[in-house]
Amino acid sequence: MVSEKLECLFEQTGYHKVPSNFPEFMFYYRREYQGVVVIHVIDYRTGVSVSEEQFTHLKQKILEFMHERGEQEVHLLSLILTDDTQRARQFSASDSFCWMIDTKSNRLIIHENQADDFYGWKGILEEFLFSSSKDEDTAYEQSGPTPYASRKADRRHWDKSRIKGLPWVTLCLVVSNVIVFLICTFTGRVLYNKGALGVMMVIEDGSFYRVLTSMFLHTDSGHLFSNMIILYYVGEIVEKRIGHLPYTVLYFLSGIAGSIVSMGYELLSGDYISSVGASGAVFGVEGALLLLVILQRGRMESVTISRMVFVIAFSLYCGFTSTDVNNAAHIGGVLMGFALAACFCMLRPYFRTGKDEGINEN
Repeated sequence: MVSEKLECLFEQTGYHKVPSNFPEFMFYYRREYQGVVVIHVIDYRTGVSVSEEQFTHLKQKILEFMHERGEQEVHLLSLILTDDTQRARQFSASDSFCWMIDTKSNRLIIHENQADDFYGWKGILEEFLFSSSKDEDTAYEQSGPTPYASRKADRRHWDKSRIKGLPWVTLCLVVSNVIVFLICTFTGRVLYNKGALGVMMVIEDGSFYRVLTSMFLHTDSGHLFSNMIILYYVGEIVEKRIGHLPYTVLYFLSGIAGSIVSMGYELLSGDYISSVGASGAVFGVEGALLLLVILQRGRMESVTISRMVFVIAFSLYCGFTSTDVNNAAHIGGVLMGFALAACFCMLRPYFRTGKDEGINEN
């Protein structure tokens, strides 16, 4: 039975089962550093009839169950076991965090509008289904030495998936900014003189590289901390959603756009300044997250449109009501991030490996 083998897989990867009065509905959870990860399994082969409203209500009950136990951050994925994919798709295809397993062909189905991965589970499930197809009788036996070896292999795969799923670009950017700031504390004004951004500096000596170097310089520890804390928490979500390479492109192009808008504002206003900071790029990441939340019909994980609009509006308000803040770079960054995220989402189908109208099949 696929459901029994899945239960064994969840146990091997450290997930805890929550008892249920209905064997067709099961869910498992595991605590991660971001919060609690929950996988909700519906066995749709048993003649169970579930409407879209019932499905949504069931997920809400699971979230309430975890919240009542003091868990604030709950990330939930639904997994539908079905031998009739068209029937199951009627209520699952519109959910970004709902995958299907076709039990007839042992394949994982992820629709185009759904999350490409969920804490490394795409790879784990693909390998699980492949092993089940290859050797139905011996892959997950419950006696002899095989279970121990299988658990070790699954654990290694799980650890690799977790490492692969980390927001490596965001982590590298944060570390790079911190290292540059530490160097600046020992070298005085050397890096600031060479790397700060100002339109007259660029025009006079042709130092166009300043549009990039200024993104890694910060005036003080407070300036660094405020940018990096936002970058880490917002960047982690965006990077996992759009991928490492598109996220890298988005970050740097948003920062460059912020620098260009800043220089344009200097020329128009005649107020020539010297500016530093990653704010333009960080605002670009925020703009990207706003677009992603809008595409997810107003909610993605624990982020909503209203929260994102408030964060961006409040950040801009603080900038306009403060002194020595490059608001032009903020505006240029957030607009570029929003636009690039839209472009990546439109191009996304061309980078998918699935067939059959945007479905990943394995």
